[in-house]
Amino acid sequence: MIRVLLADDQSLVRAGFRALLDAQSDIEVAGEAADGDEAVRLVRALRPDVVLMDIRMPVLDGLAATRRITDDETLAEVRVVMLTTFELDEYVFEAIRSGASGFLVKDTEPDELLRAVRAVVAGDALLSPGVTRRLIAEFAARSKEPAAATELNRLTEREREVMALVGIGLSNEEIARRLVVSPLTAKTHVSRTMVKLGARDRAQLVVLAYESGLVRPGWLG
Repeated sequence: MIRVLLADDQSLVRAGFRALLDAQSDIEVAGEAADGDEAVRLVRALRPDVVLMDIRMPVLDGLAATRRITDDETLAEVRVVMLTTFELDEYVFEAIRSGASGFLVKDTEPDELLRAVRAVVAGDALLSPGVTRRLIAEFAARSKEPAAATELNRLTEREREVMALVGIGLSNEEIARRLVVSPLTAKTHVSRTMVKLGARDRAQLVVLAYESGLVRPGWLG
């Protein structure tokens, strides 16, 4: 059973999400929070698998709440998905750097929301190639020279190659086609890379790929 915590200051939004999620045989709503501070408290008490976290909330906003959750090593298994009104929300970039597994637009279709909840539990990131490219572009605009990343020395040549492809937004299937391997082999390389680098999910691999210099702005094409 996948346990979900809803964090949104609008009770109507929470009620809609609860009705959809509780209707699933493999998902249940573990709790609800109306602000970021309450969300952090409930995450620590209930240990949900996934938090659907609104970005703009009173007392403590969703971004700050996400940092508190992802910075807590005892909550390493909790995945945070940011909820936003607009896909280009100015906070999405910082949300990913703060450890969120991705984001959803609030008017996402019900089936897509359900797929997203199940996907983050499986370790996938909710980042489309287009969003990934924008994130890398943001890194390019905000950063100077990439910092040397000695942790990349832990990776094999193939794992570096796979990480770079994740960094430019390719899915496991697309990586498999690019490298002429099976999707399962591609997924195995991605998983091993995440383990070696201590990345929570694919979203953090994107961040590490750019910050290490493995992916550069010129790759955006």
